[in-house]
Amino acid sequence: MATPAENLGTVLDATVAAAPERIALIALDTREHAQTWTYAQLHAAAGRVATALRARGYAPGERIAILAANSARYLAAMLGIQRAGLVAVPVNFKFPAETIAYVINDSGARLVLHDAAHTAVPAGVAALNMDGPAWNGLPPDDGQPAAAVAAHDLALMLYTSGSTGRPKGVRLTHAGQYWTVRMRQAATPLADERALIAAPLYHMNALALALLVLASGASAVLLPQFTAPAYIRAIERYRATWLTAVPPMIAMMLREHALLAATDLSSVRAIRMGSAPVSASLWQQIHTMLPNARVINAYGTTEGGPVVFGPHPDGLPTPPTAVGYPHPAVQVRLAQGPQDAPDTGILELKSPGLMQGYHQRPDLGSPFSEDGYYRTGDVFQRDADGFYTFVGRRDDMFVSGGENIYPAEVERMLERHPAVQQACVVPVEDDIKGTKPVAFVVLRAGQAADEPAIKRFALAHAPAYQHPRHVWFVPALPLASTNKIDRARLLREAGERTGRAVAHNAALSTIGNSDAHP
Repeated sequence: MATPAENLGTVLDATVAAAPERIALIALDTREHAQTWTYAQLHAAAGRVATALRARGYAPGERIAILAANSARYLAAMLGIQRAGLVAVPVNFKFPAETIAYVINDSGARLVLHDAAHTAVPAGVAALNMDGPAWNGLPPDDGQPAAAVAAHDLALMLYTSGSTGRPKGVRLTHAGQYWTVRMRQAATPLADERALIAAPLYHMNALALALLVLASGASAVLLPQFTAPAYIRAIERYRATWLTAVPPMIAMMLREHALLAATDLSSVRAIRMGSAPVSASLWQQIHTMLPNARVINAYGTTEGGPVVFGPHPDGLPTPPTAVGYPHPAVQVRLAQGPQDAPDTGILELKSPGLMQGYHQRPDLGSPFSEDGYYRTGDVFQRDADGFYTFVGRRDDMFVSGGENIYPAEVERMLERHPAVQQACVVPVEDDIKGTKPVAFVVLRAGQAADEPAIKRFALAHAPAYQHPRHVWFVPALPLASTNKIDRARLLREAGERTGRAVAHNAALSTIGNSDAHP
């Protein structure tokens, strides 16, 4: 008999029962106009979505996609999908239309809930505009309880880019995600906090915080997207106390000198940084900008969740650039590191919050070890006190503005240009994005193209964050002794051409040369 689990769509129900008029969300639109949603209103909207989906006859476990910017209706839709026993599939609307279609079709979504600004729904898939009369015409909540679910039943499928270039669906269960919420509640009580959420809800960073806020009976200010001025104004206007961000967001805020000088940010008590490493320089600038805030350098993955590290059991202070000590409910180990550096290796972890696996991707092989550890592909160093510090990805992936960039994916896109024979993409450091992609390009014989043409092509055929910020034309790409492109040499050359450091280091290069699982 299947083990029962709590339905993730009920995460706000305790607060609805105890304090239905408590503010759940202050949702801003693109003009920064705010609409306040109580817990009772959010619960009622989720109930209407669940009622409508049941009326359409969808079977338990079928997928419903969401293609929209952040909004209160987005969260109501997600919770309603789950309450109906269906699987929510948040879709990255920044993907090109062809990739959006791939994700929706690959997931098997029966319906796409979208907003007015994002209508790239593939042919043959039903759609409902959350900004139109169809949403207003949803039936009243029929009062049915949330669907009974088992521990292995899926609540979410989040798509994340992979080294193969095709986004892969990460299968996340009700039980695993509810465990994550409960662990975070115990470690981070948010009942008296007002969180500010601007990262997209199709990313785990923002989605996990939204679930934690709702489970805690706290309130959140929800921006449709991040812009530094709107983010800064929202902190003061709504007295935000808890922030979650990625380093590029903070770097962009720091450029708003006049606005920062005129804005009171003293309400901020904590800022949780994730999705990219925080440099010592940025760390200090955050403290200067938010002197009353505790800075939490966090780590998590879509596949493994945000509960991995925490405070030291002996109360030792966490070093500024470390992500913490292993959480007591999570097993971690370092694998496949160099023999002369036993405290450096690829992080593997095991916890109840792990994904079930990737959706329909037997080509990737198992992401788990034989004894059930998830192989993250992230390289860490462990110090003498047991604190872990993120080093980088084992493979060639790099992070730009909080977005994962896989060079092979960008190269294949560039080589679709009729004038391009070969392309090699490497990262260089950037003050705002952390790193940014640059490209070396070999043109086809008899063909011509210039840098603006290549950039226009990239912007038209891939997400904007993937486009190369510099394009250099070369007669040939250098080869290493293996007859593969000598990326290390091109990394050095890119650094020389831009006057910026390259994005890899000796520790990462040593591990990256192994035959370990990517």
